[in-house]
Amino acid sequence: MKALFRQIRHAPHGPHGPKTDEGEPDAGRRASGSIPRALLSPRSAAGQVFFLQVGIVVLLVVAAVTALILQANRDSTREARRQSVTAAEAFANAPGMEEALKSPDPTAVLQPRAEEVRKRGGVDFVTVTDTHGIRYTNPIPERIGKKFVGNIEPSLHGHVLVETLDTPSGRVVQAVVPVTGSDGSVIGVVSSGLRVRSVASMAANQLPIILGTGAVALVVSTTGTALVARRLRRQTHGLGPVEMARMYDHHDAVLHAVREGVLITGPDGRLVLANDEARRLLDLPADVEGRPIGSLGLDEGVERMLASDEPVTDEVRPAGDRLLAVNKRITAPYSGQPGSVATLRDTTELAVVSGRAEVARARLTLLYDAGVRIGTTLDVTRTAEELAEVAVPRFADVAAVDLLEAVQRGQEPTVEAWGRMRRTALCGGAETPALPPAGKLVTVAPGTAADRALESGRAVAETVSHDAAGPPPGDGRGPEPDRDQGPDRDQDQVRAMPEHGLRSLATVPLRARGATLGMVHFWRTGDAPAFEEEDLSLAEELAARAAVAVDNARRFTREHAMAVTLQRSLLPRGIPEQNALEAAWRYLPAEAGVGGDWFDVIPLPGSRVALVVGDVVGHGLHAAATMGRLRTAVHNLSALDLPPDELLAYLDDLVIRIDADERTDDEPGEGAGVTGATCLYAVYDAVTGACTMARAGHPAPVVVRSDGTVDSPRVPVSPPLGLNGVPFETAELRLAEGSKLVLYTDGLIEDRNRDIDTGLALLHGALRGVADRTPEETCQTVLDTMLPEHPLDDIALLVAGTRLLDPSQVARWDVPSDPRAVAGVRRECARRLREWGLEEAAFTLELILSELLTNAIRYGTEPIGVRLLHDTTLTCEVSDAGSTSPRVRRAASTDEGGRGLFLVAHYAQRWGTRYTPDGKVIWAELTPYADAAGGSADLTADDLLAQFDDDAP
Repeated sequence: MKALFRQIRHAPHGPHGPKTDEGEPDAGRRASGSIPRALLSPRSAAGQVFFLQVGIVVLLVVAAVTALILQANRDSTREARRQSVTAAEAFANAPGMEEALKSPDPTAVLQPRAEEVRKRGGVDFVTVTDTHGIRYTNPIPERIGKKFVGNIEPSLHGHVLVETLDTPSGRVVQAVVPVTGSDGSVIGVVSSGLRVRSVASMAANQLPIILGTGAVALVVSTTGTALVARRLRRQTHGLGPVEMARMYDHHDAVLHAVREGVLITGPDGRLVLANDEARRLLDLPADVEGRPIGSLGLDEGVERMLASDEPVTDEVRPAGDRLLAVNKRITAPYSGQPGSVATLRDTTELAVVSGRAEVARARLTLLYDAGVRIGTTLDVTRTAEELAEVAVPRFADVAAVDLLEAVQRGQEPTVEAWGRMRRTALCGGAETPALPPAGKLVTVAPGTAADRALESGRAVAETVSHDAAGPPPGDGRGPEPDRDQGPDRDQDQVRAMPEHGLRSLATVPLRARGATLGMVHFWRTGDAPAFEEEDLSLAEELAARAAVAVDNARRFTREHAMAVTLQRSLLPRGIPEQNALEAAWRYLPAEAGVGGDWFDVIPLPGSRVALVVGDVVGHGLHAAATMGRLRTAVHNLSALDLPPDELLAYLDDLVIRIDADERTDDEPGEGAGVTGATCLYAVYDAVTGACTMARAGHPAPVVVRSDGTVDSPRVPVSPPLGLNGVPFETAELRLAEGSKLVLYTDGLIEDRNRDIDTGLALLHGALRGVADRTPEETCQTVLDTMLPEHPLDDIALLVAGTRLLDPSQVARWDVPSDPRAVAGVRRECARRLREWGLEEAAFTLELILSELLTNAIRYGTEPIGVRLLHDTTLTCEVSDAGSTSPRVRRAASTDEGGRGLFLVAHYAQRWGTRYTPDGKVIWAELTPYADAAGGSADLTADDLLAQFDDDAP
């Protein structure tokens, strides 16, 4: 043991003794000079002792000072109580006290006495009060006559009260003593108080003694620690605790941790040390140390080698049934004493270990490849195929994956569906007709390996043979299976497997989150070794990794289907009926999940139509739900006939509120993220051909003119929705009849392989030459050119071909601000309706026009105009320069007026107000060819309106 100790200690330093970091040969002489540094190092034993002593001394000093302060504080308080009570009782029992209190002016008699007692008694105040607490005396004259601060109730009952009060000037101890009359009743109260003095001055006298004692103790402990550290340095030849611990760690590692035998012999040929591995390899007894080499019963060759003084390098010597690789060196140059050290290594297991290592390496490589190759997509079928491809041919010759049909559809797996699975993937079995191909339904027959694997949840292996497969069909032991009903029978396949070379089968259930998703079957053919226990462990590991990927793909399929269903249910089902334009649309969800893209075509009054395209930030159900809320909001806001910039401003406020609500409801760190959206809102007027639009962070539209030219109009871009109050700007375009307005989301022009500018250039190129095509054909052309192979974002595309209302279908009149002009305008409108062949609607139109025009003349501002539009509906518009809007008023049965707008709302299909830069337009729509008056042909509009007053705005 000593020889090994010396060898380990001296070997790293060479034959000239230990060296320091600078390479000096004698670290012992420098140990004394490094004592202060070692003393202050918290990593050394001396430093730790030193800091412990310093901590103890500091704690003792703090405890002594704290005790001193507490004692001084108690003494000061006790002395203040004593002086206060003494002064108060002395003054209360002084002669003439009763006469003074009963005198006409007690203050004049008692104030001088109280001040004299206060000064002589060393108290801060002496106060005399009556039984109601009103002061007769006080060191501060201004407080005489005011209420005493303190509790006098006990003193009124003859008791002496001592209390402590916290005042702005410090803590005060005051005594309250009753003054009794000659009849024994309490006639007054005397209070004397003393402020508790600071204990700092009292403790300061003794503090130097305490600190001096602590300093002396600290110096003594420091000196003792330095002497101990110096002594330890000399004893260990300059080695510190860290070096000593490392040396003994190396010693233990050499003896016990390594898988090599170590034998150390002394100069007298006796065994000095043998580690555990050497005892095992040579079968040495427990008390081997100190015995001669010749008495250990070793093989002759090993004994002669250990007794020799010659060095040995990698010699193989037999020892029993083992082959040992031996290395031997002489210890004399290193330890100063003759001897030898030999190492022994068992080489008989090297071949076995090498073979196992190769197998383990191959399995680890297979598992690594499985982790890389399985689950590269979120497709259930492709994931199953990847599992089969990884296993063949490195693990099995044939691999098949059967999944529950519910799993393939993205649904939750159930135990009831175990009996019927669909073969999802098959690899290596194309030439094996006994195995059903991919896509076929398979059943799990009772008693088979698959059935046992499902029940146990573990891998099951079996060697397939004619005997194990059971009786063939129709052998008399059971009924002939019905091959014309249901899917392929697993039992029949098992019987036929040996005929096709399938010899060994391993079946593993695919389980994830405690549910069974399906089965994976591995077959080995020909002369391949049968599956063993270690193979089943590897099969389970492969199945476990693949099951997680399959489950992820299943859940993605379910969520994607749910999101797509929600998205499509929130999008328009078709184009609403209108004549302003011809529209076509396309919506394509992304492969990774649907987003929040949407579009809308919303008919507006006055032969106008609103076109909307928007995109909510993010993907999934949250984005789809947010899209639905925004689309509903756009529908509601468009019903108010707001300009595009005002509508986007309201939509911006809604997005901000949605974001604030979600941030309030979500737990910290679990929020759905910031809600944001882009939107483009355009209003096209089929009468004038004007298109007014505004956009919030959305890509600019593209216009295909009737002559075939393609351009992107300059529409001012505003920040996306949700940025709090940023104003929006509008732009107005003039579109000729036959033009096409193309609106889209950024998924059409931008992906990982191209930027926005490149995408816009491609879109312009795709739109050149489509001027003569329909919007439906234009949508298909754009998608054929622009659609990425794997869309990463939703794509919404809306193409609108513009139309213009024929001038013969529009009638306009300017009306003077004179009620007498109403009759003439009604006649002109009736004449125009006859020209349009709408005589049946004349009565209703005259009724509505009279009410709206009379209101405009009475309450509006010039200029006043009337416009009739003959489109899918008959629209009557009355415009004026005022900004006030009429409202329907519910008139009582006794009111003579107030029913005009009620009649308008009743007879019109719908009506409303639209504000323009020059004022407002009151419009009413009614279905042509319908006589809303119910056949009252004998009652003219003038007669009916004469019965009602007009509504106020």
